[in-house]
Amino acid sequence: MHPPVEKSPAFTAISGIRHGFFGRRGGVSEGEFESLNVSRSVGDDLANVTENVHRAVMGLKAGPLPIALVKQVHGADVLTVTAEMDLTQRPEADAMVTSAPGIALGILTADCAPVLLADETAGVIGAAHAGWRSAVNGILANTVEAMTALGAAPERIEVAIGPTISADNYEVGDDFAAMIRDQFPNAADHLVTNGKARPHFDVAGFLVAQTQSLGLKSVSTVGSCTYANPDLYFSHRYATHNDARAGRQIALVARG
Repeated sequence: MHPPVEKSPAFTAISGIRHGFFGRRGGVSEGEFESLNVSRSVGDDLANVTENVHRAVMGLKAGPLPIALVKQVHGADVLTVTAEMDLTQRPEADAMVTSAPGIALGILTADCAPVLLADETAGVIGAAHAGWRSAVNGILANTVEAMTALGAAPERIEVAIGPTISADNYEVGDDFAAMIRDQFPNAADHLVTNGKARPHFDVAGFLVAQTQSLGLKSVSTVGSCTYANPDLYFSHRYATHNDARAGRQIALVARG
């Protein structure tokens, strides 16, 4: 059986594109990493991680596709993928784009936003890891720019944002709020203060607003709050608050 997966109806309607946002269920890992942990760097058994990644890729129902993964560093760099990658030598980046068929782009998250993008006409896809730092530094705009270099057009790009920590559960504090207002004023509207003892930040809401300012075709949000649903998703913040380690879930998109 394939692991449970959540999908964007808009993406599902795109011809020739496979995608999915996988949570923490349906894998073989145990203990803190139960069960579909796909990260090699959190302390899980490597054989379990390898099997979990395989299960997620097969969950796309497009066969055993090669997968492209990067070392995510909360930056704004985008890698253009042209061929199968060596997963033991991952370059640092927080987004990938490709026009090559038969390669699945994978993004790992545990509260940050996984963002999938596709231009059906050009056959160009993208995947981005967007925590607050990457988001305010322009990871989405950079991904669109890299897709455009491969023949995509912003007005044709569909966007799907997967399970992310919600503003209600993402308390950031006064110093963070002051930094956002000072250094990233375009994100200040997504600081949530009403009814809160301390400021919170709406990562997904900020990304939705960015898609609109970039003139993209449409945006949809998929899934629920990672922090509020620890049975469905890995959440770094939830694990930290409970003196545990968090695994990582994966979002995938592929052509063909």
